[in-house]
Amino acid sequence: MNITDRYGNTLSTTNRAAVDRLDQGMEAILGFRADPLAEADAAIAAQPDFAMAHAFRANLMVMSGEAAAAAEGLRSVAAGEALRHANAREQAHLAAARAWCEGDLALAQARYGALSAAHPRDLCALQLAHTLDFFLGNAAGLRDRPTQALRDWREGEDGFSWLLGMQAFGLEECGAYAAAERAGRMALALNPRDAWATHAVAHVMEMQGRDEEGTAFLAAGEAEWSAAGLLAVHNWWHLALYHLERGAQAEVLAIYDRAIAPHAGSVTLELVDASAMLWRLMLRGIDTGTRFEAVSAAWERTGGAGFYAFNDLHAVMAHLGAGRAALADQVLAEMRQAATGQGTNARITRSIGLPLAEGFADFHRGAHAAAVARLAPVAGLAIGFGGSNAQRDVIWLTLLEASLRAGERGTARDLAARRLAAKPESPFARAQMARVQARAA
Repeated sequence: MNITDRYGNTLSTTNRAAVDRLDQGMEAILGFRADPLAEADAAIAAQPDFAMAHAFRANLMVMSGEAAAAAEGLRSVAAGEALRHANAREQAHLAAARAWCEGDLALAQARYGALSAAHPRDLCALQLAHTLDFFLGNAAGLRDRPTQALRDWREGEDGFSWLLGMQAFGLEECGAYAAAERAGRMALALNPRDAWATHAVAHVMEMQGRDEEGTAFLAAGEAEWSAAGLLAVHNWWHLALYHLERGAQAEVLAIYDRAIAPHAGSVTLELVDASAMLWRLMLRGIDTGTRFEAVSAAWERTGGAGFYAFNDLHAVMAHLGAGRAALADQVLAEMRQAATGQGTNARITRSIGLPLAEGFADFHRGAHAAAVARLAPVAGLAIGFGGSNAQRDVIWLTLLEASLRAGERGTARDLAARRLAAKPESPFARAQMARVQARAA
């Protein structure tokens, strides 16, 4: 007789030892901890024909968002598809993963979303749908999918906190800050190890300009979230943002060097954070030394340009900051080639990613008016190429700085006023408005 995973989803195996390893892998990826891939491999070793273990392994490749993971994901998908006894839910997981591995992000998003709706206790499907909503800028999906799934759960039962953490992030991305913070803090009360819930509350405080409070919040939970290796760098990035908003340059650089700078095992998400932080520092005229060079070299090793426009923009930022114009031009060329295609990334590269990357290149070479002309029409559309509101803020910051340098006073005034309205206590927002007013005078 077949058995279920820890959340009640039926599996096409009777091997309890293999299921236990799969459950441990799910806990690891939900908490962004330990090594979920090792758990998947252990489950497969215990039961080589365990369809859901192969599907879970493929799902981990999807979670990475890295082009280099697609081939590995396809191997896991093929191994799972060869098993005739896989049940319908497991087959649906494999089909969703195949769509992503073959470059159809939108189809993968739809398939994981349908799977989550049909099986609201399938946290694996929900987390994958949540991830792809993030990759593709579907803020409503980030909010609604976990909210809908919660109807099939009881408060406080095993797994419930993970749903709250996902809901909190979705609420924040939709601007429902009070509800987001309530959900995030409730998740943490149930499970202090939930680094995604910590991340959601950190986003709320970032968007509201609560920098001192955010610093204290992350410091209080550091022992828990810093152990979540797959998300810790991003939470360190949030802590550095709080310091940056207050102009605490030394603290930002210290955090960067200790916790954000790339290392041999850095994944793409971490390179995105490193690129974006250094670019923000550069916009403020802060000397970053040789730090851009290390990030540029890491992007060069990672490769994969033309697979996901959001990552490509951050690779361009790193290469430009490092003064490696030829590498930036190479990524831009691959983006232009990708834009001629028909898939999801082709569309978002064509309409959003490429104009942004070209605008950043214009800015870096001092063509500020040209940068404004490229960035202004697409900055408001940038949600469509993924990332969070906080991450996409680098676009608005670059447009504001380009407007100031180009003498585009109307654009600069509007952007500075919007920033000050959102964060009235922010020293940086006040300083930017003062710069605009000084230029006008």
